[in-house]
Amino acid sequence: MDPINIIAVLNLFVSMSANYAGARKGLKTSITKVIERPVSFLQKAPPNISALILIIIILAVFDAGTLQSQYGILLMPYRIAGLILFIVFSWLQVWSYKSLGRNYAPDVVILKEHALYTNGIYRIIRHPQYLCQILSDFGAAVALLSYIALPLILFVELPLLIMRASLEDKMLAKHFGDEFMRYKKNSGFMIPFIG
Repeated sequence: MDPINIIAVLNLFVSMSANYAGARKGLKTSITKVIERPVSFLQKAPPNISALILIIIILAVFDAGTLQSQYGILLMPYRIAGLILFIVFSWLQVWSYKSLGRNYAPDVVILKEHALYTNGIYRIIRHPQYLCQILSDFGAAVALLSYIALPLILFVELPLLIMRASLEDKMLAKHFGDEFMRYKKNSGFMIPFIG
């Protein structure tokens, strides 16, 4: 196992451990009374695709489904850039989840005491958790040269997370009305200042 693979697996383990509290809280929201939980394939499909990509990335750490034996040294600058992207955005994702506090839920829901959170990174973009998921997965796939994960991220995960974020925007607009519309006007969808 080369140094990039070792650093990638360590970051994966530590960032997943840091996000464990959010996942544990998510179990509570499934039994907590919610105001609204739309029935949509967007509740389960994006997290399941992300979990599949996680499994593929873990396998890629052990060189399964990668181009490392042929191109590992040749593509080293791209691998290093991918590793940096993976580390930075996996920790931004942990921060974005944790900053939501009691407003975090793994499902698209409006909770009983839901508040519109517009501080920190949410001040400039409304869906940093999805942006970070895409960029950290993309970075890990590039760092590990996973030819299986890359197309899944670009052609399946990316569109699903954009649709899921749009569903969240519709629910927040319905529930928070003018407050959300003002927030939407001053924040980007997934990229600062755009949409």
